[in-house]
Amino acid sequence: MLAMRLFWTALLVGLLVLHFLRQLWSRRSYPSGPLPLPLMGGMWRIGTRLYQDTFLKLKKEPGNNEPSATPFLTAVTNEKDLVFSNGDIWKQQKKIGQATMQKLEHGKKSMEHQIKEEAQKLVETFACAKGQPLDPLLPVANSVCNVVCAVAFGHRFPTDDETFQRLVKDIDLALKAGGSFIYALYRLFPRAMRCLPGPQKKALSSRKAVLSFVQKEIKKHKECQLRHEPQDFVDFYLIQIEKAKGRVGSTYDEEQLAECILDLFISATETTATSLQWALLLMAIHPDIQDKVYKEMEDVLGPSHSIAYQDWQQLPYTCAVIHEIQRSKYAFLFGIIRQAAKDVNLLGFLMPKGTFINPNLNSALLDPKQWETPEKFNPNHFLDKSGKFVAREEFQLFGSGDPTCLEEQLARIELFSFFSALLKAFRFRLPGGEKKLNTEPRTGLTTYPHSYQLCALPHCQAS
Repeated sequence: MLAMRLFWTALLVGLLVLHFLRQLWSRRSYPSGPLPLPLMGGMWRIGTRLYQDTFLKLKKEPGNNEPSATPFLTAVTNEKDLVFSNGDIWKQQKKIGQATMQKLEHGKKSMEHQIKEEAQKLVETFACAKGQPLDPLLPVANSVCNVVCAVAFGHRFPTDDETFQRLVKDIDLALKAGGSFIYALYRLFPRAMRCLPGPQKKALSSRKAVLSFVQKEIKKHKECQLRHEPQDFVDFYLIQIEKAKGRVGSTYDEEQLAECILDLFISATETTATSLQWALLLMAIHPDIQDKVYKEMEDVLGPSHSIAYQDWQQLPYTCAVIHEIQRSKYAFLFGIIRQAAKDVNLLGFLMPKGTFINPNLNSALLDPKQWETPEKFNPNHFLDKSGKFVAREEFQLFGSGDPTCLEEQLARIELFSFFSALLKAFRFRLPGGEKKLNTEPRTGLTTYPHSYQLCALPHCQAS
């Protein structure tokens, strides 16, 4: 009996080893990546410090062989989400995004005008603290989320509105679950995790809640669609749905509209909010850089000038600081996922048609061959010897692609407007007695800072 047990045990172990070796052999033509264990693949690192370290180390490699469209990401998104879309869906949604962007650039309710109004409200929120320590996380998240609401729905929400606060919380929950140990478990046991209670349920229900919020706003727009001229993203999209009715191959419908706005909330909101939180932290830690930004704005534009987005061309140092914040403390570990339309040979590795390609952003943003001090915060990375701003090809914050997409353009205008408005109004300092703040990122689907407090002192008091 014992001999039989030993035989079956040895046979099982042998089969597992054989399966593991076959798996390694089948991956011999793939780019290098984390050691893929049986069943788990490379997901065993998620939920540990090794999760982020893995991708930091992979910047030195030509790629990694971990699948992008994992069960958790597929569950949190769906086939209509723009993160995983391709072909006609991606092309058509990109087209309407660009067209709507152009239409929203003009008039009293222009996108930039709404962003400037929201930036001013954030300045007023900080001023209410009267120089006392405050945690900027929630005020920043509220303001940035309200920008997306203004662009998508044509109006903002009071920050004390319960429905709006649930929206902000749900967006945060959906993103923060992405780098947790639950993510790894979902990768291993997708069917079981769909049924069991836990954080994964909160992430999935949060996505549904955001989608429900969006759908209610779309319904309100439809009810009063004929009463006014189109003035926001929903208005223009509903018009496009009517134009495309009966057209073969059209992907314009209300479900896709809701997914587009959901993508705006996740991409534009989280990118800008995280970058702005890092920005204030870095300015408090580097007062010399902060003072230089303020001096440039005062010298070039004057104390009474209301800064507009086009002013960035006159503010090379400010622009360099913003880009360096995004480079050194990038919000996302990965770029936007794409799918190979045909077989591609990349650095000697075959990427078969249909392969999901998930760009590892720090391979470009932290490349020691491209940046003088890749691990340090150094605005000179974006300045030439004469102090002029230099656009760097290696700065692939959103991955390679068309920089005119709605999410990227919105994020650029938001970050410049919020950052310049806050730096023009306040000098940020660490609370009394605080000498150092934790600058190590926390990791979910984004890399965001630990909670911190700072003091926003009006410049008349800070001098």
